[in-house]
Amino acid sequence: MMENAELDKIRKLLLEQDYITEDTIAMAVFLALKLEKPLLVEGPAGVGKTEIAKVIAKALDSELIRLQCYEGLDSTHALYEWNYQRQLLYLKMQENESKSIKDKEKDIFSARFLLERPVLKAITSKKKSVLLIDEIDRADEEFESFLLEVLSDWQVTIPEIGTISAVHRPYVILTGNRTRELSEALRRRCLYLWIDYPDFEKELAIVNAKVPGIDAKLGKQICLFMQELRKLKLEKTPGISETIDWAKTLSILHLSHLDKEVVERTLGVVLKDWQDMRKTTDALSELLDKTGVVSRIG
Repeated sequence: MMENAELDKIRKLLLEQDYITEDTIAMAVFLALKLEKPLLVEGPAGVGKTEIAKVIAKALDSELIRLQCYEGLDSTHALYEWNYQRQLLYLKMQENESKSIKDKEKDIFSARFLLERPVLKAITSKKKSVLLIDEIDRADEEFESFLLEVLSDWQVTIPEIGTISAVHRPYVILTGNRTRELSEALRRRCLYLWIDYPDFEKELAIVNAKVPGIDAKLGKQICLFMQELRKLKLEKTPGISETIDWAKTLSILHLSHLDKEVVERTLGVVLKDWQDMRKTTDALSELLDKTGVVSRIG
């Protein structure tokens, strides 16, 4: 069937970008592209949610336009700003001109003085782009309401210029860490994908893809250790991004296996909270034993 061939193509495109995928991820990406619907990706921090947008952009040779959400983000910062410095300079240069104030206002509030922010840039892009709305749950409900309108109509209104409709509807990826519950209205407009921490086999495949040349034994020990580490009740459970960073660190050190001293000295690559560091250090011998590493120093 054509759908199966196209789905296989998406899976292949992801793998070509070293994104170790699985059927649920490939299907979600395939449907988002085919139906041109936003894809909401949720899951713990560091499991590869943002990476999906980056990989899609590379695979499709499209521009990745990123909007990083934060508390207090409003529609203006997502849409546009006026280049006030250029406007002032223009007005200064026009001081001796006979233009009326109305004509000067019309000039300075035109497209050439407009600074496009991510949402407007994605709408006006001459080529179909990938719009990444990262950590949407960090923005407030007011911004979420504004986003609903954009995702529904694919047009924005700038009072001084008028309504601007999308040249091409961008592919939209929204990510969230569930720091707050998103509205049902936003969820209904999106396809949904949940990405959890990877199992051992997938994590090992990711490490081998992202850190080519890593010692086989070291790669397995790192992934086994991370699987056990996530079973602890940590404040900030490390994701696959921390696994990759740790694998790169140990590979740069030309190590071929883990031992207690190495783990203690490099734990700051994996953990980013002092309480987690202490809890892990206290349980380190047990973690290493479960990983199959002899708990010894030196």
